[in-house]
Amino acid sequence: MKIVYHDDFNQVYTADPAAAAGRISAVFDVIYHHAAFVPAKPASREDIARCHTDAHIDHVRRQGLYDIAALAAGAACQAAHIAITEPSFALIRPPGHHASADGAWGFCYFNNMAIALSKLKHEGVITSALVLDIDLHYGDGTVNILGQSPWVTIVNPSATDRKLYVKEVESSLPEDVDMIGISAGFDNHESDWGGLLTTDDYREIGRMVRNTRKEEKGCFAILEGGYNHDVLGHNVKALIDGLEPVGSSSYEW
Repeated sequence: MKIVYHDDFNQVYTADPAAAAGRISAVFDVIYHHAAFVPAKPASREDIARCHTDAHIDHVRRQGLYDIAALAAGAACQAAHIAITEPSFALIRPPGHHASADGAWGFCYFNNMAIALSKLKHEGVITSALVLDIDLHYGDGTVNILGQSPWVTIVNPSATDRKLYVKEVESSLPEDVDMIGISAGFDNHESDWGGLLTTDDYREIGRMVRNTRKEEKGCFAILEGGYNHDVLGHNVKALIDGLEPVGSSSYEW
């Protein structure tokens, strides 16, 4: 599994839980020996501007957050490109799914997923995509930017029973899209804010996505929420283990 990453994601860039010290290293330390790391590069302003207004981009710059937000968006674009041939994961922050075209909240600045998929579409690499947002919180920014695009389907599972949640994910996954992008929030874990899913549930979600892909390609995930550092890395590893093109994983309710 290729992981797009940069040491700059470890910096404390603002005072919010997504920027808390130790968040990225909590993942890195768990997956370091199980993945190949690819250095992240920032998204161009042109890539960002496909999804955000000039006023919003300039607002992020005035906050002193443009460089780290552009780096996260660029890493998402790289993960999406890698996914053309093999599954990938972008270990990034700030997250992005609450970033709309002309505003943002919820620790987000640029919408990493929207920027990545829009770049693939602009380049003619894909004609259709599905966004599976498994964060605890509804990805309103992604819906704002991509929700009216006929080439994108957006799924935000809402079941409050974990068995039904996983079944909802499974029933939402088509085989006839060119790319599946997972907005991978882990704050719905039983030991995080949402208190719902187990670590094995994330592995199963990854496995189900992988099994819809022809020739085991055309899927990637990017980090969104997840704030309990004690479990975050293990949850990320479970998801990427599920996405890996290997034999079927064991799973029990």
